[in-house]
Amino acid sequence: MTISKGDTLPDVKLVKATSEGPDAVQSSDFFKGKKVALFSVPGAFTPTCSAKHLPGFVEKAAELKAKGVDEIACTAVNDAFVMGAWNKASGSGDITMLADGNGDFATALGLTMDGSGFGMGKRGQRFSMIVDDGVVTELNVEGPGEFKVSSAEHMLGQL
Repeated sequence: MTISKGDTLPDVKLVKATSEGPDAVQSSDFFKGKKVALFSVPGAFTPTCSAKHLPGFVEKAAELKAKGVDEIACTAVNDAFVMGAWNKASGSGDITMLADGNGDFATALGLTMDGSGFGMGKRGQRFSMIVDDGVVTELNVEGPGEFKVSSAEHMLGQL
């Protein structure tokens, strides 16, 4: 079953990419008591993710925070080292990278995709959501190959 607006996020282990290295965190702890703009990409360093998705959230970080967002986070079915390197290469300190290396979070959300045709295996779909104290208040899931509703610009209009 796919997560919906009004649902509480599932409690799974994610790995936060930090300058000191990987830091395991439970999703329930990470999202507790704050408003988070979360976006998911099929993979770090992939074309649309690197050219549009991450840069949009980097560019709009101050605007998102001005509208009440406490933290901006990105998740992907990649390991914390890859997520950290991608943030260092293309992101900013305003984005928290949450590695979902085994796809447990994407699976628990019901938002996986099969990238086997591209040699990528099971991945998380492209989506964005606003999570307020662990509860999904907005959910934007892209259709296959699309990049419209999961953008930072779209999210700004929802806040």
